[in-house]
Amino acid sequence: MIWIPEGEFRMGSLDFYPEETPVNTVNQDGFWIDANPVTPDEFAQFIDDTGYVTVAERALNPDDYPGINVEEFPPGSLVFTPSDGPVDLSNPGNWWQFVTGAHWRSPLGTDEGRPRDHPVVQVAFEDVLAYAEWRGKSIPTEAEWEYAAQGGNDGTIFPWGNELYPDGNVMTNTWEGEFPWSNSERDGYTRTSPVGSYPQNGYGLFDMIGNVWEWTQDWWSSSHPDDEPQSPCCAPDNLRNNPQGGPKEASLDPQMPEITIPRKVLKGGSHLCAANYCLRYRPAARIPQMIDTSASHIGFRCVVRS
Repeated sequence: MIWIPEGEFRMGSLDFYPEETPVNTVNQDGFWIDANPVTPDEFAQFIDDTGYVTVAERALNPDDYPGINVEEFPPGSLVFTPSDGPVDLSNPGNWWQFVTGAHWRSPLGTDEGRPRDHPVVQVAFEDVLAYAEWRGKSIPTEAEWEYAAQGGNDGTIFPWGNELYPDGNVMTNTWEGEFPWSNSERDGYTRTSPVGSYPQNGYGLFDMIGNVWEWTQDWWSSSHPDDEPQSPCCAPDNLRNNPQGGPKEASLDPQMPEITIPRKVLKGGSHLCAANYCLRYRPAARIPQMIDTSASHIGFRCVVRS
């Protein structure tokens, strides 16, 4: 694990997506964070020791999915499947498929198995929380994650600066080309890459940007808080100490009111993020994810607070 010292940083961005606004000045206590995302070999130790069964390996609970015949969905998970050509980018169903038998041991639901040195994927929030507790650790808050991802470069687009390919160097695993059908694989990988394949950030952390999205413990909110500071004459605008997200009830998806499954914040972007669709391979970027849902591009890492 790597020690992240206490400090102040600007959380959020005004330049990309509305959910990243407003920008708040945050004072963050120091903490330890895993240098890499958790790998399948590490996760396997947890499974072997506890006998835990992940969400993707269980049958669906009909109480959680009113109006859906859960028998039509045997255990499995979401797997990215590239399209044959340009598609409507407003419909994720054009590239996501629910695959029976897809889980952390078999991320694609095939006999291919799991790459041992890649990030573990196909883990829902319940799974990562159980792993963290087994290790005596925690899941990072959104603020902790974003602060660590910046690597000390507060104010730049990426942890290494403002250019995606500084001096032509590939810094992370993202989608190069037209998503979801044409990927030049400039970074050398079609899907996930081995942890530590790209340069560390300023704190010595690998894969904070790209490769896989990572779970945080914060409940989703459609934007950052916009409270007035209590002492405008003496404190920076919107100064916050160790923020921990909004209320659970507010994290529900208003577009699907019949589904009452709360959502957590994911950070960091993944190998599926592309400039033409999801320019979210940045520390400030964030998306919601239902806590019951795993996918082939979502992993995690842990923290320990002093």
